[in-house]
Amino acid sequence: MLRLGIFLLTLVLPFAAAAQTRCNVDYIVQDRDTLFSIAEAHYGDIDKWALIYYANQDQLAGAFLELSVGAVLRVPCPAGDIQADATPLRQSGAQMTLLTGGNYAPFTDQDWPGQGLITELINAALELSPQPVPYEIFWEDDWSKHLFPLLDQKTYDMGFPWLKPDCAAEPDNERCANFHFSEPLFLLPIMLFKQRGSSFVYESDADIIGKRLCRPKGYFTHDLDRAGRRWLTDGKITLVQADSPDACFALLVTGKVDAVTVNLFLGADKIVALNLRDQVEALERPLSEEGLYVVISKRHWRGTTLLYRINAGLEALRANGRYKDIVAKHLEIFWQRLE
Repeated sequence: MLRLGIFLLTLVLPFAAAAQTRCNVDYIVQDRDTLFSIAEAHYGDIDKWALIYYANQDQLAGAFLELSVGAVLRVPCPAGDIQADATPLRQSGAQMTLLTGGNYAPFTDQDWPGQGLITELINAALELSPQPVPYEIFWEDDWSKHLFPLLDQKTYDMGFPWLKPDCAAEPDNERCANFHFSEPLFLLPIMLFKQRGSSFVYESDADIIGKRLCRPKGYFTHDLDRAGRRWLTDGKITLVQADSPDACFALLVTGKVDAVTVNLFLGADKIVALNLRDQVEALERPLSEEGLYVVISKRHWRGTTLLYRINAGLEALRANGRYKDIVAKHLEIFWQRLE
């Protein structure tokens, strides 16, 4: 089992002394290996499990709780240069326009190197898209305006990054009904964070029944009510929707909920920012995995062309290895800032 929770456990400790790094090699998975044991052996740093995960995303995404004995994983070297890639296609006054917002580090933030991981992936994908054209990125930090009215009314051609609902189960969801979604830009493990010393475990969905989970108000809940779960519809859990992630963690440390459930990066950041490293830890099993996407209005007259452009660019970006390099670079920045 992939022990994702160790990422948070190790935040209470200084980074391990650097062992002799053995990277840019292929590793054959052995019995009882985890991404964390492999990271410790090759980097001397358990935290860098995500570097291996994202370097082997095609194998591990969607079913990354277990490593198959005999599987071959690429162990990349940590990024050395954390400068953002530049592209001459990004120009003021360009005809093609994209909309994003700040305060969403490490994904999109004007104060983050490269303006964020997703921003840099978008830049690189559009550079590699068929017959690349100039484009401009606009920033609106009030995210509530993005989908409706700005993208729905085609004020901008594309928006990023957005979570995708379960459109197969909820075709009438306003996002599903009104927007095209690209191929996923990035996959996020959604974690459970509990009080240290708590007896709460999550080895299977049966362990969640009867629990009190906090997820901030306005956040998605489709992973809690998907086919085979129906935790909300059938009243199998108590969902507390506090006003903010900070409020959820306050409820956790006072024992008013059993766990907070947010993405790995947000949870790690909040544990450090709120000085909770001695009080809160992540459970080892992720609750779900969610993607971040580009969205385009279905009423945009060039919508399918734009969708093809971004998807083809992403495919080329993954094929030539730059995708993994960009992700590794931003993970390195994230770890540095957590220190």
